[in-house]
Amino acid sequence: MNKDISNYTVSIQYDRRLYQEDILASKVHSKMLAKQGIIPKRDSEIICEGLDVISNEIQNETFPWKSELEDIHMNIEARLKEKVGSLAGKLHTARSRNDQVATDMRMFCKKSCIQSLELLTSLQSCILNRAEEHSGLIMSGYTHLQKAQPVLFAHHMLAYFQMLERDKLRFRGCYDTSDVLPLGSGALGGVPYPIDRSFVASKLGFKRISANSMDAVSDRDYLIEYQLAASICMMHLSRLAEELILWSSQEFGYITLDATHTTGSSIMPQKRNPDYAEIARGKTGRVYGNLISILTTLKGLPLTYNRDMQEDKEGHFDSVDTLNQTLRVFCAMIGNMTVNADKITRAAETGQMLATDVADYLVSKGLPFREAHTIVSKICDYARDNKKEVHSLSLKEYKKFSQTFDGDVLLINLKSSVESRDVVGGTAPNRVSNAIKEARQQLEVSDE
Repeated sequence: MNKDISNYTVSIQYDRRLYQEDILASKVHSKMLAKQGIIPKRDSEIICEGLDVISNEIQNETFPWKSELEDIHMNIEARLKEKVGSLAGKLHTARSRNDQVATDMRMFCKKSCIQSLELLTSLQSCILNRAEEHSGLIMSGYTHLQKAQPVLFAHHMLAYFQMLERDKLRFRGCYDTSDVLPLGSGALGGVPYPIDRSFVASKLGFKRISANSMDAVSDRDYLIEYQLAASICMMHLSRLAEELILWSSQEFGYITLDATHTTGSSIMPQKRNPDYAEIARGKTGRVYGNLISILTTLKGLPLTYNRDMQEDKEGHFDSVDTLNQTLRVFCAMIGNMTVNADKITRAAETGQMLATDVADYLVSKGLPFREAHTIVSKICDYARDNKKEVHSLSLKEYKKFSQTFDGDVLLINLKSSVESRDVVGGTAPNRVSNAIKEARQQLEVSDE
């Protein structure tokens, strides 16, 4: 067959990444066969010794990969035959490539979840450290990208902490979904040998054993769950990237990104572009694409295994690499950025930020909120027309709009504004302080 055509079905260029899972599962399968008297114990020992040699070859990059053998499974089996002779053929007793690859992918997905969870915790720690460092810093809160109300910088950062906490819940759920052993399902209907699936599950660290052999070899829900969790997480990171890009602009100036996370321009010497954040924002679409790809691949497949399912791997590997690399980048980027506290404070003093507090003041004096809202809206128009801020108006000016105002309205400021929002989940300093403590405790539990 023409080489270009024959390579169409080859997957070894990417599924070789599964060699650790494939070799470990093969060793445990061999030991189970010997334990059950299906093959002699000495044969199993020789097979396992040969697999260890192959593992070392792959790690040392001396393994002779052969594309004509198509995938990781056949490459290892063929090499094992070269090492131990015909005994290698006994390894595939009571096993199909269908349940073999399903086992490998579940093991890899479990490992991927653990890696992503560890990196999520690291990023949460970086975010929490910056929140603690600037726990009393007041900044502008935004809606519609317009200045809205004062909030603590720490409160803003902790919003991302909570997003990542939900991401961790999804990856833990994905780990649980992946934690089912399919090996022993054969090609689709089970195997005619007295195998011990519980032994294999225990040795490979699986909590449960698949209940239906047809479902076991065709199920890729766990990969979809990882892709979904990764997509949502990348969406959260993209939102954070967008804010870092805005905040580092000269118009905002809230932060300065470290030189290690910016790049220059090929023509404009003054530029310090937030390329790392921008690339992360762009890579989000790439992970979305992998999710849509696996969903589309599986949507029309009849039971059980179909070769279409070979397309489950590249997207998964890419999403794992993209997400985990992005998490590492963000941890370093947030850890090394400079928070320009003075600029943030000055910005919070403009934009009629205390308008809502003035309306709430009128409510405290007995006015219905809608009436108070109308009055303060007119006050804001007046302040803008006269190039003033609401909180800088005199009592005389306030009284032009309502005789309800008294001298205590002049006590409203940024500090009183955030302190007044003393509700669970609010931006009041004591609430944020408690939230930081609770977040630190959550991280300690995650590390255990």
